[in-house]
Amino acid sequence: MPAHPQPVSPETATPPAAARDGARASGADLRVMAIDALLPQTQCRQCGFNGCLPYAQAMADGSAAINRCPPGGDAGIAALAALLDQVVVPLDASCGTHRPLHVALIDETRCIGCTLCIQACPVDAIAGAVKRMHTVLADDCTGCDLCLPPCPMDCIVMVPVAPPRAWTRADADRARRRMHERTARLQRERAQNDARLADKAQHKLDELRRTMAHEPGALAPIEVARRTAIIEQALARVRQRRGAAAGAVPGNSPADGNSP
Repeated sequence: MPAHPQPVSPETATPPAAARDGARASGADLRVMAIDALLPQTQCRQCGFNGCLPYAQAMADGSAAINRCPPGGDAGIAALAALLDQVVVPLDASCGTHRPLHVALIDETRCIGCTLCIQACPVDAIAGAVKRMHTVLADDCTGCDLCLPPCPMDCIVMVPVAPPRAWTRADADRARRRMHERTARLQRERAQNDARLADKAQHKLDELRRTMAHEPGALAPIEVARRTAIIEQALARVRQRRGAAAGAVPGNSPADGNSP
């Protein structure tokens, strides 16, 4: 798979928002943030991780090589080598090749409004709704290619930015911010949905208990037990998802081809 934006100069690299906001961070955290600040933030997953931050974490702990970022190209590898005191090595060809900045373009005459590309975009750079035409917000597109595979109509292509320009630190910072905003939005929507499901399940359970209190013979004991078990299982699933979300680190898993 081809790579995308031009590399970011290490001289202009800045730490992520957590460091700029003055959050207390350990030495290991600062190392991760310094590495992440050199990555282009395309969130393309070509490195084999689910975004730039997980790749930075892997490099920080020594489990990933510095040459797995095609969007960063040779300059990105050199910057990482200098930061981590490593030898400069060629880009790992198995991850892709470097290319100038491209953005996605949707053939709107063929778009069926399935929203699959919207779900795949890591920075919310595609606007649209179910059964409505979609369009790419070119200024926000990172050229990650992640919208291409899920499109059932094959109506998305990657086109060079015209006039050609380099991917800048401002672009990278904007992409990182939009990725975090998208992550927060998805977590908020999941929490709201879980709350609705929990309320519905609890209402059903309370209704069942009221029925049994006022009409003891309305349902056979085995049916009461069956319904109670179903409802309690639904509540347990919601609690499990809430617990997993509370302990999760966004984007901290290997890329598996699924939506983020």
